Amino acid sequence: MPQPVSAPLSDLLAALSDPAIVVDVEAGIAAYNRPAETLFTGLKAQETLSLALRDPDALAGVAGVLAGGEAVELEHVRHAPDARVFLLRIAPLRDIGALLLFRDVSEARRIEKMRVDFVANASHELRTPLAALIGAVDTLLGPARNDAAAQTTFLAMMREQAQRMRRLVDDLLSLSRIESKGAVVPSDRIDLVAVANEACDMLSGLAAEHSTMIERRFGAEPALILGDRDEMVRLLENLIENAIRHGRLGGRVAIAVTRGAGSVDLAVTDDGPGIAPRHIPRLTERFYRAEPRDGRGRTGTGLGLAIVKHILQRHRGRLSIESEVGQGSTFRVRLPAAPEA
Repeated sequence: MPQPVSAPLSDLLAALSDPAIVVDVEAGIAAYNRPAETLFTGLKAQETLSLALRDPDALAGVAGVLAGGEAVELEHVRHAPDARVFLLRIAPLRDIGALLLFRDVSEARRIEKMRVDFVANASHELRTPLAALIGAVDTLLGPARNDAAAQTTFLAMMREQAQRMRRLVDDLLSLSRIESKGAVVPSDRIDLVAVANEACDMLSGLAAEHSTMIERRFGAEPALILGDRDEMVRLLENLIENAIRHGRLGGRVAIAVTRGAGSVDLAVTDDGPGIAPRHIPRLTERFYRAEPRDGRGRTGTGLGLAIVKHILQRHRGRLSIESEVGQGSTFRVRLPAAPEA
């Protein structure tokens, strides 16, 4: 005969923050705590566990423990209402049955997947310039050993690839620094108009290379926010550089700063080929780059908009992207305005 669950065990279940279920020797539900009731809406005492837990591996694990086996751990995946991953431990309870304890590891698995994807993507991005450098060195040491013209060509190519790797490393370090400070909200009062002017000045040379005109659509009146000046300069640089590189050759890039009720809005607009709708939701992913529509090839490290996203998360701001193929793109940023001094 199954033994009733004792009061101390009931108190222990109630004290657990993770979902927990006790089953009797016949795999009937003997007791459960509030988190388990929330996780399994069909839980009812005295009913068979299989009516609430529809996981063949978990049920097989329970059967094995009830048959005298040792405690087991396995993965339990919930697909609805939202995808969650649990580490399920099934342990025998003498004279009662077994205890099922569910520990939510969804966030840990998500972070691990991000880490694996990050390492794979970073390795892939570094592999191409490294292969080009090795090929150039082999050529200079071999067929081009005494060819001055070839040496000049290959050295220029090596310099370009080395700069590409440096940009990638710099962006990775910047992203890491920004993420490490993500929980700290900046408190310095800075003028977004002054930051925008500084970013425009810094990118005037790149604009000249692309025959692009930069329009500054903001007045002299300051637009104050609470922020980290260096990070906001980086944000403006990334958005304006993207607009120059992916806009129309000989085109126009407009930077506008406006002051609203409790917010400061920034817009960077280009008149380039635009972005296909399927790419827009993924533009802030690390290393994601939309296929170019103007035949100029893909440039950059694929980290610029990911850095923008993380800077805005730290500053409690928002980014929206508007684009129409053939009509250009606009990247809009909204930041909380600084309170009155």
